[in-house]
Amino acid sequence: MTDASPDTSPTAFRISCIQTRPVMLDVAGNLARQVELIRTAAAEGSQLVVLPECSTTGWCFTSADEVRTVAETVPDGPTCSSWLALCRELDIHIVAGIVEADGDRLFNAAVLLGPTGHLGTFRKAHLWAIEKELYSPGDLGFPVFETPLGRIAMHICYDGWFSEAYRLPALCDADLLCVPANWVPIPSQPDHLPKMANMLCCTHAHMNLVYIAAASRVGVERGQPFIGSSVIVDHSGWPLAGPASEHEETVISAVIDPVGSRAERTGNPFNQPLLDRRTDVYSVAATV
Repeated sequence: MTDASPDTSPTAFRISCIQTRPVMLDVAGNLARQVELIRTAAAEGSQLVVLPECSTTGWCFTSADEVRTVAETVPDGPTCSSWLALCRELDIHIVAGIVEADGDRLFNAAVLLGPTGHLGTFRKAHLWAIEKELYSPGDLGFPVFETPLGRIAMHICYDGWFSEAYRLPALCDADLLCVPANWVPIPSQPDHLPKMANMLCCTHAHMNLVYIAAASRVGVERGQPFIGSSVIVDHSGWPLAGPASEHEETVISAVIDPVGSRAERTGNPFNQPLLDRRTDVYSVAATV
């Protein structure tokens, strides 16, 4: 477990990204391993835990029919119920990726849960590869949820390749963006450079003045490798914890202060990436 330096601000808190190696379709086993790691993070002081995308089911489904064998309703399905019980017992918040069933529709979703119950759901907006054949596109937008820890938003994995997935929550005053992910190798990625997913987190945290906590996974599933590299980034764009291992289950942690940093993030009189936006010219297309 890795950890950033402590902070003495009264609004600061410890956050952990739990990087796991789920087994395809083994919901009970994957959940049991999560519970073990969540308890460890909470015992060490974490108040918010972020889990990967499709965290209890695996990701490499072959058909929508296979997805339906493990999809659950939110928030009253068995997995959310287990997470909610942990939130109440340990007095923590959890953001986690889950396969959601809503009537006949299936969603790659993420939930925000706390000691008081279900606080919000996000449904993946940008579906990647075979996901287009498995899920309905997300229909909830990019909401921001008020919590005792600050204003929290979510998106999932491939959403992070679209600027709007960062900018829209930032424009709605998000303090922290939590990203359940299953990052995969990019074939053109040079070995000596940081992972593209990590660079996107750092760049957009800087551009949008938000903290970002991204929890990815490791392992090989039905021939598809995953790269881990979970990371926690501050609002200036610098990593506070991670990138984590590319191959091992691990927990990375940092102390962040989303509420306490609001004045700092919005008070610079010269350079304000959000306030300095030129919305008057963005709709103008010109060919020179």
